[in-house]
Amino acid sequence: MFCQEGVSEALQKLSWLLLSFFLTLLVLVIGVRLIRKWEAEAQARAKIREAQKRREESLKKMEKAIERLKRQAPKVDSDSVLSLSLKELAHHLRQGSLSPESVLCVYMEKALAVHYELNCLTDYLEDCEAQLEELKKQPKDKWGALYGVPVSIKDPYDYKGHDSTCGMAYYLEKPAEEDAAIVKVLKSHGAIPFVKTNISQTMLSFDCSNPIFGQTLHPQNRKKTPGGSSGGEGALLASGGSIIGFGTDTGGSIRIPSAFCGVYGIKLTSFRVSYNGVNSSIKGKKSVVTMAGPMGRDVDSLVLLLRLLLSEHMFQLDPTVPPMPFKEEVYSSTQPLRIGYVETDGYSQPSPSMLRAIQEVSKKLQAAGHQIIPFSIPRVDYMMSKLLVSGIFADGGETLLEKLYGDIIDPSMSSIVSLLRLPDFVKCFLSKTLRPMVSLENGGLRDGWGSAWGWG
Repeated sequence: MFCQEGVSEALQKLSWLLLSFFLTLLVLVIGVRLIRKWEAEAQARAKIREAQKRREESLKKMEKAIERLKRQAPKVDSDSVLSLSLKELAHHLRQGSLSPESVLCVYMEKALAVHYELNCLTDYLEDCEAQLEELKKQPKDKWGALYGVPVSIKDPYDYKGHDSTCGMAYYLEKPAEEDAAIVKVLKSHGAIPFVKTNISQTMLSFDCSNPIFGQTLHPQNRKKTPGGSSGGEGALLASGGSIIGFGTDTGGSIRIPSAFCGVYGIKLTSFRVSYNGVNSSIKGKKSVVTMAGPMGRDVDSLVLLLRLLLSEHMFQLDPTVPPMPFKEEVYSSTQPLRIGYVETDGYSQPSPSMLRAIQEVSKKLQAAGHQIIPFSIPRVDYMMSKLLVSGIFADGGETLLEKLYGDIIDPSMSSIVSLLRLPDFVKCFLSKTLRPMVSLENGGLRDGWGSAWGWG
């Protein structure tokens, strides 16, 4: 009897010891994870503060550069310069009736004024002055088609010595070692990149806000967003602070801010131009491809830029770009075209104004002699769920969450990040439970979110 009681008491003590050990281990693990998280958050906030200081210092350098250029450059009527189209401005610069320093000064001053109203700039590319001096040394027969034309570029475009942040602390303090391929081509034609513009955090939002540089405002209505993720470009172009710019587009990041701000932009066919040297929050996407593209104040500006970009220089810089030059004979042809159009994709409904615009354009094209054919897009639900969402988050969002670890999450991204952070078993349960309840017409996107994590 005594032995049984002793064994029972020993087992009880052992159980308590084991329980205490595992509880202590659990507390230690949780404590270590919390400490690591706090350290990561502290590091991210410190990097963000430093980046904000660097931007302030950069903009002060821009102010000083404007004052220097004003002293050096011939006086011009700023409004007259700003009113010129890209084609007209390039002509005046090549003819010598406008000096590159005068034009750069005018656009720098306007861009800075726009920024103080809308918060659209992330960086000043201070070596634009050195590039200007190099251009002035060139003989006239070497001047490129964009000689002396100021150009703005979206934040993720690599520019030597400057961060390409994607609106994330993860990419701060990692300056580019060389220019993006598109930037190199632009420079070879005489263009002068002078500012970088704001974006949404991760560039996966239709807003234009991030914890580093803040919210960009709409040029006509300060209570509205300019759209995203190329919203800084849209706001700057619409306000006259740049004459041409470059954005990126996965699911509308050029087209949406262009539409919101009343400027022009195009998402090119995949791999039509080089994406080398353009940063991304999620790299390696195959089923949905992000493309670089021009933005401007008129269609002619986009045409001029594409004529110059689709060149032997770009094909040599990036062998993955098909060596297909701009097809002038197709663009200049007066033969009637066969044009298809949709009023809705059957997945999301256009606003009345968008529907009216499509109908008006269709009628005008038909009146001009073109053949207009309505059509429907097949399997849109499959494209959205399996190709778009699953293509972006093929790893369940792990890559994105790793880069956002410790970062401040912008409100425009909070719902997506919250979903991605759910434990795997919760995601699986929600996907299996909710999928039968969601119709393709009303819930395709939610259905897509479920499949994005790879279940079902």
